[in-house]
Amino acid sequence: MKIVSIYISFLQMNRAFQIMGILIKHSFGELFAHTRFGKRRRKVHKIVHTTPERIRMTIEDLGPTFVKVGQILSMRSEILPQSFCDELAKLRADADPMPYSTVLDVLAAEYGRPADEVFAHIDSKPLGSASLAQVHRATLKTGEDVAIKVQRPGVRETMAQDVSIMRSIAKAATKVIRTSQIVDLKGVVEELWDTFESETDFLIEASNLAEFKRFAARFKYMDCPTVYAELCTEHVVVMEYIDGISVSHPGQLIDAGYDLKEIGTKLVDNYATQILDDGFFHADPHPGNIIIRGGQIVLIDLGMTGRLDQRTRAVLKEMIFAVAKQDSPALAEGLLRFAGTEADPEDYPALLADLDVIVKEFGTVDLAELDIAAFLTALTQMAGRHNIEVPSTVTTVGRALVTLEGLLDEFIPDVNMIEIISDHIATSKSLKNATKDEIKSLGVEGHQALHATLGTMTELKTVARMLTRGQLRVNMELVGSEEPFQLLSDMVNRLTMALIVVGLFVGSSIVYYAGMKPIIFGIPVIGFMGYVVAFALGVWIVIDIYLKGRKTKKR
Repeated sequence: MKIVSIYISFLQMNRAFQIMGILIKHSFGELFAHTRFGKRRRKVHKIVHTTPERIRMTIEDLGPTFVKVGQILSMRSEILPQSFCDELAKLRADADPMPYSTVLDVLAAEYGRPADEVFAHIDSKPLGSASLAQVHRATLKTGEDVAIKVQRPGVRETMAQDVSIMRSIAKAATKVIRTSQIVDLKGVVEELWDTFESETDFLIEASNLAEFKRFAARFKYMDCPTVYAELCTEHVVVMEYIDGISVSHPGQLIDAGYDLKEIGTKLVDNYATQILDDGFFHADPHPGNIIIRGGQIVLIDLGMTGRLDQRTRAVLKEMIFAVAKQDSPALAEGLLRFAGTEADPEDYPALLADLDVIVKEFGTVDLAELDIAAFLTALTQMAGRHNIEVPSTVTTVGRALVTLEGLLDEFIPDVNMIEIISDHIATSKSLKNATKDEIKSLGVEGHQALHATLGTMTELKTVARMLTRGQLRVNMELVGSEEPFQLLSDMVNRLTMALIVVGLFVGSSIVYYAGMKPIIFGIPVIGFMGYVVAFALGVWIVIDIYLKGRKTKKR
């Protein structure tokens, strides 16, 4: 065991020297020379001339792990300047093809027999070659036309070494650099590790293909390659070969009789379904992964996918509507729910002020002119300033939407993504919420009342915390000895009754959807009684407010 440990340490050291050599090659040795540890002890600001292009080329030479880091950082404008993010977005995992003999060796090792016993023919020329894997067209013994994705030998071990080295660097850097404006290196490394583990296990990709195939079956215009699960291993994926036209060739699509606007509209609407309705989506919708075949939009390469739970999807929808309605408190509440934290009473006014700026800038813009990349950048930067951590799943959604928006802007400019997504949210309906017209109207009113009440309670909670900390100031002028206190008493009573009404509405709705018996007028008796009592109390509150309001005016 000790020998194995020493060997692993040796490999890591060797890889560390390789990384240092590449950094020196690209003149990053100057960085050390300009620090207090170097001989020249010049000011660090002298090295600001490091260009984004130089950073990108260095990352490409460092290998697949660092390419993944660069791709992650390209969407983290709260960490890097926008010019660097734009340059890192150009990173592609393209690599020199590995020899065909190596491909055959990997297949033989995975199947325990020569490749020609599994496949009738394999095209020696690769369809594509990336830093992680290589794809070849082939034919099965049974005659099916397939694509074989073969993982590069040793890439997993190299990436594991790189991640281990990065963890050490991140740990040391956090001890030396203590400022909120610096990259959260630990978070980036751990996000990379999660991505690395899923992308290097091709059985996960095979499972993703099967799951997306089931999803696409609901739509005549959507499809993905059929996976041959019995031929898939941890390092090999065998799937249906898709022969069609990439959306990166709009001219060919037009010549073939396709309507680009129809393609773009269906693609975006389906993508909204993936993200907001199902919570399982293709996380890398670049042009090379979208092919049109036989009137269908076929998404390939499901190595990168994203998942959103029901709660996150609901919050995301609310935040979209909050921007549209220019509702800063609702947007703040959504951000805090994402972060799983509560508002800091001291910081809450500043948070609302910053969100006011964002909603005024983007909420008043016509949907056709809304820049989603700029919006997400502004939102994440603002969240970082207020120590609100945006979950990685949301970052994945943002990265995917920006990629899709770039595709549309370049190849299908007549299609507006934000407008389609907004319409999708507004018109989408759940079967569970399809009720009789009377109940539907009542449910809408109850939903609005509940959210208004909960919003009030949230504000009151913040006020209470501020009050207990001595941070709340109230100016009150007492014009009578009893009248102010009577008014306060009336307010408390009405608020209490309103909470009871809301509770009855919510409880009755739960009983309704549970289908408890006996039933009257299509509604469980208990739920029906709850609705009646809530309605009566609501009417009483309105009448009470009206009468006392008239009494006050007469004075």
